[in-house]
Amino acid sequence: MKIILIILTIFLSSCKLNKIVNHHGIHNLELKSKELLINETNINDINKILGPPSSTSYFDNDVLIYLERKTSNSKLLKLGKRKLLVSNTLLLEIDNRGMLVNKKFLNKDDLNKLKISQKETGFKMQKQSIINRAISNVIDKLDDPIGKKRGSAK
Repeated sequence: MKIILIILTIFLSSCKLNKIVNHHGIHNLELKSKELLINETNINDINKILGPPSSTSYFDNDVLIYLERKTSNSKLLKLGKRKLLVSNTLLLEIDNRGMLVNKKFLNKDDLNKLKISQKETGFKMQKQSIINRAISNVIDKLDDPIGKKRGSAK
């Protein structure tokens, strides 16, 4: 009886009543995104409100990407798998003067609706044997032992 009581005490002392939530990214991204006004907010204001972006993209205009993700441990029956609570993404498009031109907020449901392209990029590579690749590497090192080509033709 004492052994059962000791084991029960150990198990119950390690249990927590509060749910553990792991947070990654910017806290309260949806509320902070409402403070950003198109054609009024500049890049400095964005950095003050949101901080540095999670990722950037450079095309015609700069696109700043901010992420927020909250996960929690699921019930004991699911063996500790993580449950996704919140997954938000904020896309901000900045023009060449540093002004906010466009913003798009995507939540977990919006991200699930996105369709991923099934197209594949063709890639052809000439098959070489291992010996052929090793010999070509050795020849390259013999031709240029320091790693810099000297005396290039002008």
